[in-house]
Amino acid sequence: MNSDTPQALPLEGIRVVEMSHMVMGPTCGMILADLGAEVIKVEPLTGDKTRQLLGAGAGFFRTFNRNKKSISVDIKDRQAIDAVLKLVDSADVFVENFKPGRMASLGLDYDSLKARNPGLIYVSHKGFLQGPYEKRLALDEVVQMMAGLAYMTGPVGRPLRAGTSVNDIMGGMFGALGVLAALFQRNSTGQGKEIQSALFENCVLLSAQHMQQYAVTGVAANPMPERISAWGIYDTFELAGGRLMFIAATGDAPWKELCDILQRPDLYLDPRLKTNNDRVLARDWLIPELGATLRGLDAEALAPVFEARQIPFAFITKPEELFDDPHLQQSGGLGRQVLEDGSTTPMPLLPISMDGQRLQPRQPIARIGEHTESVLRELGYEAAEIARLAAAGVLKVA
Repeated sequence: MNSDTPQALPLEGIRVVEMSHMVMGPTCGMILADLGAEVIKVEPLTGDKTRQLLGAGAGFFRTFNRNKKSISVDIKDRQAIDAVLKLVDSADVFVENFKPGRMASLGLDYDSLKARNPGLIYVSHKGFLQGPYEKRLALDEVVQMMAGLAYMTGPVGRPLRAGTSVNDIMGGMFGALGVLAALFQRNSTGQGKEIQSALFENCVLLSAQHMQQYAVTGVAANPMPERISAWGIYDTFELAGGRLMFIAATGDAPWKELCDILQRPDLYLDPRLKTNNDRVLARDWLIPELGATLRGLDAEALAPVFEARQIPFAFITKPEELFDDPHLQQSGGLGRQVLEDGSTTPMPLLPISMDGQRLQPRQPIARIGEHTESVLRELGYEAAEIARLAAAGVLKVA
């Protein structure tokens, strides 16, 4: 169902106070915000440092901080902490991802906030859950090295991190999942709950299939570039003009279709290639043989044939090319995000639809402290008091 009529969002009426930075905590807040929660991001006076990152971090802030308000305070000042505490008293959810012990030093740990607001759901995003590693600091790349993902991604002897912040993003997603479960349970108990999500355990989940491969077979999984594939045809091939295409034929029916499309009945009739397992064992000569056939074919002409005949395929695409992807453009997978300066950019949306509708950016990316005054006024602060605190450098108003 598609409709231009605005639909009520699932988390309307839920207030979230987010005190986080970088990717994992902001991802949790973004998911809750996209689902309709009022997310108020607490930033330092100079703003979340990801606003100014260069290089690979240049897009962090705008990607993970949509649909949020911003208040800007100096949390080293007691008056600022008092303001944050009043805000938390009005909240349903508190999101944080600071190093272990930091929230307790500010009086913003779970036990302190629960005493003030028993219904509060408190979600922490850390490097590790409880255990011997819990006080370590971690980054996405650190846990990829620890939890088998880098080993599986790179060739033997050259562990390689995944090309995006997979654990940070998934860790934030699991934090949001925990929040949703706790909100549901609160309906019957009236009580909040402490939720923790962590990078390391997230990455271990990503490696679980390889752990279980070893448990089932007794054979350790090889890194992806040197793996024994579960499928006979599951590879990247070079077609005419050097165009790269990934092609898969994971069962007998697609294998027959592929042989027919490529006009290679000899391969389909070859008794050495009768089953998928036969084709797996023949990959050392079968893949080069298919490669030689494909090298003379036009990828653009082949793509609609593969699509019509249900052969999984993909062109090898760079991230910047996704702005022009026809599916994303026509299906509404890219929302129009207004930035702090009033300019706009296409932004990938959450990969879900609800009654056929995608969850859109509803407001511009907030400027540093853009909502400080309005939020504090709602909490009972008078204009003169807000002006005094701003003049004293305790908070920033945009």
